[in-house]
Amino acid sequence: MEYFKSIMIFIFAGLCEIGGGYLVWLWYKESKSVIYLITGGLILALYGVVAALQTSSFGRVYATYGGFFIVMSLLWAWKMDGFQPDRYDIIGSLIALFGVAVIYYTPR
Repeated sequence: MEYFKSIMIFIFAGLCEIGGGYLVWLWYKESKSVIYLITGGLILALYGVVAALQTSSFGRVYATYGGFFIVMSLLWAWKMDGFQPDRYDIIGSLIALFGVAVIYYTPR
């Protein structure tokens, strides 16, 4: 159950960071309303709080989150922007997830 909870926190944190960053991106790059900027900024602030819900140290949490972020960013781009990941994107994502497993989930 502990593993499931931490994975859900990483995924929620990823949605906050990627979603908030995407709204800021839309405001800046596509001249969307300032509401996009404000909402994106608030969601990005929420990301910081959600990431702090993890039970490990800051360095280990953020290193592990980086692996989740790689995978989630590619998935977000695929679904939201029509980006088509190639085999090297997929291989790199699998390597990142292997790193996540080693850094965060191996017994110490």
